[in-house]
This record gives sequence, C-alpha cells and structure tokens, in this order.
Amino acid sequence: MYPDDLLYNETHQWARVEDGIATVGITEYAQEQLNDLVYVDLPEVGRTVTQGEPFGSVESVKAVSDVVAPVSGTVVAVNEAVGDEPDKINQDPYGEGWLVKIEMTSPDDTSRLLNAEAYQKFLAEQG
Repeated sequence: MYPDDLLYNETHQWARVEDGIATVGITEYAQEQLNDLVYVDLPEVGRTVTQGEPFGSVESVKAVSDVVAPVSGTVVAVNEAVGDEPDKINQDPYGEGWLVKIEMTSPDDTSRLLNAEAYQKFLAEQG
C-alpha cells in the first residue's frame, strides 16, 4: 500500500525523488479519507514551493484538503490529467494520480521525510 521507493510527510503527501526532481502526490491513506475527489487545484509551472507549506488543494464530496509540499523547489511539471479527471488520484495515487514535479532546491529536505515503514508506523499511532 505504501511503496518503499517513496518518501512521505505527516500531512499525507509522497515524493519520488530522481535526479533532483521530486514527483509529488497524495498517499493512499489521504485519498481513502477524502473518498471521491471532484476537483484539484494545482500551481502553475514555474511557481516556487516551500517544504511544509500548502501549494494546492484537493476537493472531495466530503471536504477540501491542502496539498503540502514535501520538498522545496520550483514546479517543473503539473499533471493536467488529474485536473480533468480527479478520480485518477483515487484509482492510482502513486502512478497516474501524481500531482506535480518539483525541481528541488535543497536535497536536505528529504532528511525530514519518512520512509514507508516510518510512515506506516505514524499512521498506526494516529489511530
């Protein structure tokens, strides 16, 4: 349920870091809590984001939730497909449901993220 090649933050976003670029999305847990997503608000390419700060939101029939940047940097790609079909996030949160790609400005940001095992432990502790 939580791929080992990803890093996670405590606000339920994930990052797949490759060559200084972090592909970011929301976790399986987050999409399950929100249920059916109906709208996604994402930043434009070129926007600077800061680790721990919201950069967009996802909206379901239940609630609107901020999407918090797991790393700092510049948005270099936005998944336009989830804007047209937000349910891609529900169907495949770690694949076709990715949200943005961020060119990282500080590789040290990853040291403040959780690996899959630590994230699952965090979820268990939350009850």
